[in-house]
Amino acid sequence: MIWIPITIAAAAFQVARNAAQRSVMGGAGPWGATLVRFLFGLPFATLFAAVAWAVTPGAAAHATAGFWLACVAGAALQIGATAALLTAMHRSSFALGTALQQSGLPFALVWGVLLFGDTVSAVTWIGGLIATVGLAALTWPRGETPMRRGAVLAGLGSGAAFALCANCFRQASLAFDPVHPAVSALVTVMVVQAIQTVALTAFLAARNPAALVAVVKAWRRSLGAGFCGAAASGLWFTAMALSPVGPVRAVGVVEMPMAALAGRRLFAERLTAAQLVFGLVTAVGVVMAALG
Repeated sequence: MIWIPITIAAAAFQVARNAAQRSVMGGAGPWGATLVRFLFGLPFATLFAAVAWAVTPGAAAHATAGFWLACVAGAALQIGATAALLTAMHRSSFALGTALQQSGLPFALVWGVLLFGDTVSAVTWIGGLIATVGLAALTWPRGETPMRRGAVLAGLGSGAAFALCANCFRQASLAFDPVHPAVSALVTVMVVQAIQTVALTAFLAARNPAALVAVVKAWRRSLGAGFCGAAASGLWFTAMALSPVGPVRAVGVVEMPMAALAGRRLFAERLTAAQLVFGLVTAVGVVMAALG
């Protein structure tokens, strides 16, 4: 059960990374802020992978075609998911953007059945329905919390893409070296972030050079986001190499109260009592769906 504390640590680093990315989004835009986690996370991811490889006897590389395909697919999906998440946060709030991202659980159920041949129990489907209803109620626009056009769509799109890329990363980690899950996970993070850095840097250089300039100017804050992003990804990938994606996502719902506290402390955001209640309902649905 070591994957449980690993997942909790991953959620904490992810909240810190999202907060750092949100702080640089004003000048860099969503795509520039998305590049931050990859560009500035790549040196840390490379260091983590090198250390893990060096201290793990018997680690062996199995960079098969399936490994590369899963890495490329997951990398592309994560780029789009991250940009959508930052857009949702920018158009609503930090905490509600994070809550919308949790829609990845019901999406993970659908993707699992349609694409990966998963067998889903009735309890799991009921939990997914409860989580979906709770998220809908939680994120319904209210006067107390600004909710600009496109926030909900961006948040749901983020959850759908994150759910699919999580399965891609799990498949990549298992393909590389199933005997040493931590090493395999950290190497996968390094490869994925290298792909994402090259692709997104080239895209911004061609389409929005000003965003690249903004990213470079915010390098101090970006280094923090890069470190937290690499640490979060390494921990998430390790947890998913040790356990199926569903239970990992269930424990990862601890990110929601963490994000609420961060939003209140860093961005002076407030959640209403109704939002807190529906957040709890969502959490119950997530646990049912993942463990049913």
